[in-house]
Amino acid sequence: MKFINAGERPGQRHVDSDAVFTIPNVLTILRFMGVPVFIWLVLAQKEYALAALVLVIMGSTDWVDGYIARRFNQTSRLGRIMDPIADRLALIAVAVTLVIAGVVEWWYLTALVVPDAILLAASLYYFHSHPDLPVSRIGKIRTALLLVGTPLLVLAKLPIPLTEVYFTAAWIFLGLGLLGHWVAGYNYFLAIIRKGRLRAARDGGPG
Repeated sequence: MKFINAGERPGQRHVDSDAVFTIPNVLTILRFMGVPVFIWLVLAQKEYALAALVLVIMGSTDWVDGYIARRFNQTSRLGRIMDPIADRLALIAVAVTLVIAGVVEWWYLTALVVPDAILLAASLYYFHSHPDLPVSRIGKIRTALLLVGTPLLVLAKLPIPLTEVYFTAAWIFLGLGLLGHWVAGYNYFLAIIRKGRLRAARDGGPG
């Protein structure tokens, strides 16, 4: 089974619609609604097992909404913009929570935030909004690695057997995910500049 671009039918051309209330968009919203639940479980209840389960569910919906969108031709312009933004905000919010809980150090949060902050600044400069770029393959792999590594890291906080294995596996996924995050960020940065300069040449200004 394909994990990247799952549900894609060979030869089928997807056209982004203007639809708002699609199943993938609803799943994206539900995925982000899991963030406050995760924060409450970790910071207020110290329920790391349930918090890890919430992360697994959130990560699963990220795959499911993409599958449904491609399989049943429910791709939309809103979904194309909202899905990666929801992923980024969720990962950052989870990282902040884990820093506060003492699960990870501040450098991990910094490594997540810096590329996104640079991309946000470039997007606002050239477009005053979202640049509307397609998600790259390495960007999808990066997100998947981070979504797998984070619950493993939370599980490593539990008094259960093999916590060292969970901890090691978590940082393998997270390390590769952070590397992919910076590579994807660099590629997106170049794409924003190219698209922005083309727009400037056409319209006579950076915005």
